[in-house]
Amino acid sequence: MKLNELRDNPGARKTRIRVGRGIGSGKGKTAGRGQKGQKSRSGVAVKGFEGGQMPLHMRLPKRGFNNPFGKDFAEVNIGMIQKFIDAKKIDIKNDLDIVALRAAGLAKGGKDGVRLLGKGEITAKVKMIVNGASKGAIEAIEKAGGSVEVLPAPKHDGGQGDKAPKGKAHEREKAAKAK
Repeated sequence: MKLNELRDNPGARKTRIRVGRGIGSGKGKTAGRGQKGQKSRSGVAVKGFEGGQMPLHMRLPKRGFNNPFGKDFAEVNIGMIQKFIDAKKIDIKNDLDIVALRAAGLAKGGKDGVRLLGKGEITAKVKMIVNGASKGAIEAIEKAGGSVEVLPAPKHDGGQGDKAPKGKAHEREKAAKAK
């Protein structure tokens, strides 16, 4: 074999069909597009269009419910916490809060904080400070000699901002904070 004898495998390179180059080419005149109409023109992308009929994607019912007040927690299982403790990725001398869990790479996402779930087992004595926890997770950590502090949920003003109604209860709250 010589350098000048190198060739591609037969059929590896196929030349494109040049359309609109005369009637004898087989793809002349209308260039394989049929005749007239929107789709015979260039620059047409009619996805989901069905003429005057209602398109399929609009006929089908919408499903589910998107809760505008739903909380977005980073869910962490106690079994994963134990795994990270065994791998020395988490130091249990300090309290385990959202900052420590994020630094270890356990709590990803969750703009409303961390929620502790009870999947797996834990043997280490840890003090957890989280925004939510399941009953099973709290029981498992307390059984291992640790403790769970669940932070109170932030107050929600119903999307009103500064325009939220301020009544006597609000005045009492302000007075209690001032003391």
